[in-house]
Amino acid sequence: MGFGQIRQRRLSDDIVEQLEKMILEGALKAGGRLPAERALAEQFGVSRPSLREAIQKLTAKGLLVSRQGGGNYVAENLGSTFSDPLLQLLENSPDAQRDLLEFRHTLEASCAYYAALRATDLDRERLREAFDALQDCYARAEEGGGAEEGAADANFHLAIAEASHNAVLLHTIRGLFDLVRRNVVINIGGMYKQRAETREMLIEQHRELYEAIVEGRAEEARSVSSRHLMYVQEVLQEVREQEARAARAERRHNL
Repeated sequence: MGFGQIRQRRLSDDIVEQLEKMILEGALKAGGRLPAERALAEQFGVSRPSLREAIQKLTAKGLLVSRQGGGNYVAENLGSTFSDPLLQLLENSPDAQRDLLEFRHTLEASCAYYAALRATDLDRERLREAFDALQDCYARAEEGGGAEEGAADANFHLAIAEASHNAVLLHTIRGLFDLVRRNVVINIGGMYKQRAETREMLIEQHRELYEAIVEGRAEEARSVSSRHLMYVQEVLQEVREQEARAARAERRHNL
């Protein structure tokens, strides 16, 4: 019986493995710049030639991009679920907006559940910062909502995905970030006009969700997340029905 020789593992392969793990876990984000080579080599306790070899391997895989004189970056389009042209198509389709909410309903309930089970002290601090930023937007925003509120809302849900410690959920939410943010901006104004209590309802729902997660109440976190998105779907359906009635009345008036 013959035995094959054991191939010695290169140090650069260990560095590649560590950097890939950091990308997968979200510690290194799409478009983010890596620390300078000298600093990174010191952090890993390796030589700069070994680090450069690892960076070249990750660049060949499409995970990193090296810019002449500008350092090394995680690829910009990493985890992008939708291209910009498709984003515009989805934005302009009421059916697609509904589909996104249904998808978020399934996805974010799971994120909330696992975040309540797995969040660390650092995760809870990140959640608190995102929650406070969202509450600040609610306190300052005018009735029509806006881009700042949309970004804060999406950031809060992204923080929940990070706290879930599920790499697939995290990168799916990250890939959908722009779509979710724009979805909130598009919908929020109509929701506020449709029901006077909407702003207070959203504030309370987000508070309940935040508290359930940081207090480790997993099933309640999942339930609150589901109720929150069901409420949004319900109000938006009323908005669409009202708009359809208004359009019919306008057509009759113009005959």
